[in-house]
Amino acid sequence: MLDFEGQGKAYTCSGTTRRDFLKVGSLGAIGLSLPQYLWAKEHGAVDQAADDQSCIMIFNLGAPSQLDTFDMKPDAPAEVRGPFKPIRTASSEIEISEIFPQHAKVANHFSLVRSCYHTSAAVHDAGWQMMQTGRQFTGGVETPHAGAVVSYLHGRRTDLPPFVVLPELMGRGGGNLPNGQAGGFLGKSHDPFALMADPSKPNFKVPDLLPPPEIGTVRLERRRRMRQIVDQTVDYFEQSDDARLLDSNFQAAYRLMTSQQARDAFDLSKEPKKVRERYGQNRFGQCCLLARRLVEAGVRFVTINTFLTVFDEITWDIHGSKPFTSIEGMRDIVAPMYDQAYSALIEDLVDRGMLDSTMVACLAEFGRTPKVNPAGGRDHWPQCFTVSFAGGGVQGGRVVGASDPIGGIPAERPTQPGEVVATIFRGLGLDPTGHLPGPAGRPFPLVDFGYGPIEELFA
Repeated sequence: MLDFEGQGKAYTCSGTTRRDFLKVGSLGAIGLSLPQYLWAKEHGAVDQAADDQSCIMIFNLGAPSQLDTFDMKPDAPAEVRGPFKPIRTASSEIEISEIFPQHAKVANHFSLVRSCYHTSAAVHDAGWQMMQTGRQFTGGVETPHAGAVVSYLHGRRTDLPPFVVLPELMGRGGGNLPNGQAGGFLGKSHDPFALMADPSKPNFKVPDLLPPPEIGTVRLERRRRMRQIVDQTVDYFEQSDDARLLDSNFQAAYRLMTSQQARDAFDLSKEPKKVRERYGQNRFGQCCLLARRLVEAGVRFVTINTFLTVFDEITWDIHGSKPFTSIEGMRDIVAPMYDQAYSALIEDLVDRGMLDSTMVACLAEFGRTPKVNPAGGRDHWPQCFTVSFAGGGVQGGRVVGASDPIGGIPAERPTQPGEVVATIFRGLGLDPTGHLPGPAGRPFPLVDFGYGPIEELFA
């Protein structure tokens, strides 16, 4: 959020402070500077030839059951296979659950990886870290989200931030751990712009696009000019890294708020009613539509959280007993919403000629237990789960990897989080073998050694 009235201060390395005119909180990245670009190019991370690529990451917070969605086992015992039947799809290779009839129609555009797993704890936020950054945080080092890496290496294209999270950042996951949706050691300037609003609401507005009513645009422009005067006359702060970051954040905030392009991109009222209805008049559906608009307007990376927390709302977290979701709740509430919005997004990207340049990665923190529990649900299971990819060079209609007969462990082509993140980087034209400037200035690999993209998706 933007605070125009706060008495913010900028602290330099020597402890000196100055009064701040604007405090910038949840804005996205400020763009790629020349030194950053030269460093990244030297370390093999940037491919400017792929500068037009974008990514929409749909993070299925709560973790769908692989056995009830995309990796069904119809011949397994009843306590394993669950209550749903598989259906045929537009792809001859893919069968999915009957709770996703709209997915079935667009299955020739997406591919499944049915052999994902990780070795972290079966805790939501631990999985969030792993699947969004490719690593588990250790030693106090927070690895940047894939979108933050893109922000750092490519910067912004337009007045819009390069990295956006919809509708807002993840909430509690039960483990009291960082959720992985931040700039990490790249710094707060590469944190995402978080919408902090529900785009399905009738009076939807983006809080950070307009100053508070008590500060009009004339007054805002006056403050910007005053800031320029201060910056030009106080040479000390021009030499301070902290001050330069503060100034850059100020300019990013000002640029966003005064941009007609940004206002238009976030304005869902410009979409025909039938398009909004096709996506679904709910938070997730309208976030998917907004993601398409943002990518179309130049945003490089959009993450959509299907839910904000596993507590106090119906999610993919189907333990079966309250306050969590039942399998029936997933069938009747979660699946229809997700099925409608995802299929609409894929169809829309295809119709607009955007799918080749837009990767859609559907991830989750883990899967669910092979056997239904006594409460009629399934519990946490990082040993095996399914993710999907569409667009961005991915060939649709394929299945990569396989699980064992009960969906409990990978049986073919085991795939770890580092490979998932490397696949996203590949789709964005980044070299997964490249490096970032890590903690203490040492080169930090984009993905851990030994992990590369899931090449079977692209061949």
